[in-house]
Amino acid sequence: MAAKQTMIFALDDTDHSFYALEWTLDHFFGSTSSLFKLVIVHVKTTPTSVVGLAGPGTSDVLMLVETDIKKTAQRVCEKAKQLCEAKGVNDVELDVFEGDARNVLCEVVDKHHAAVLVMGSHGYGTFKRAVLGSVSDYCSHHARCSVMIVKKPKAKN
Repeated sequence: MAAKQTMIFALDDTDHSFYALEWTLDHFFGSTSSLFKLVIVHVKTTPTSVVGLAGPGTSDVLMLVETDIKKTAQRVCEKAKQLCEAKGVNDVELDVFEGDARNVLCEVVDKHHAAVLVMGSHGYGTFKRAVLGSVSDYCSHHARCSVMIVKKPKAKN
């Protein structure tokens, strides 16, 4: 039997991301044996990129921000584990990295020789995407594998 290919799933703390994870688990890791080994990656921001200030008292603020970032990462990972268990997916690797998500995800794809990178779409409009930058857009152009973006359906009025 051939070795399974690796699927990297990029996870953040948004509803869009967890919708995409659930969709991916349902469609690729359902009742039948999956073709993929699942690696869930959460990239946390660096405290200095969040704070962006210097001077007296900065170290106290950075410590508080770092604690908050770590708590968020733990919460995200725990929620992901629970969702995987609920869907009967037990063979999953969960990794947490720090840095710019765009670069980290492309590096993780290379490290694992991934066949596909999956992520949710935040559904930003053109202006927000231009100002904030789009991780999915960057990865779709720079990752050395196929990139699948799972969009959460718009609510019907």
